Amino acid sequence: MEFIKPGPTSQAPADWFTGDVWWDVIVAGQEPSRVRARLVRFSPGARTNWHAHAVGQTLHVVSGIALVGTRDGTVLEAHPDETVSCPPGEEHRHGAAPDRFMEHIAMWEGTGDGTPETRWAEPVTDQQYNGTRSRSA
Repeated sequence: MEFIKPGPTSQAPADWFTGDVWWDVIVAGQEPSRVRARLVRFSPGARTNWHAHAVGQTLHVVSGIALVGTRDGTVLEAHPDETVSCPPGEEHRHGAAPDRFMEHIAMWEGTGDGTPETRWAEPVTDQQYNGTRSRSA
């Protein structure tokens, strides 16, 4: 057993996100582990580009309101202590509501076979971002 020394907070790549997004790597899954986890902080209105994870992704909201959307136009509004699961291969996006910061823990797995774990696509348009939200809780 060992403590994992935290790295510095870093700004997320602008070619994957719209707006100001910062993250801390919680775990980067050194082989044989494939687990990945980051604490991600979004400024109001900031969001990911469309993307899909080969083995899926789980998002646990820590603070603020998360907007998680899929290509079919579904937009879920998730609040603190709520968790959203995105299945393998599903194109989705996530980010903060337009009027508040949002922080979530993003968890996913590497593929273990050299296949890219995340496939990034184009930015989410303002029209897509502002779609009708639904609450499941």
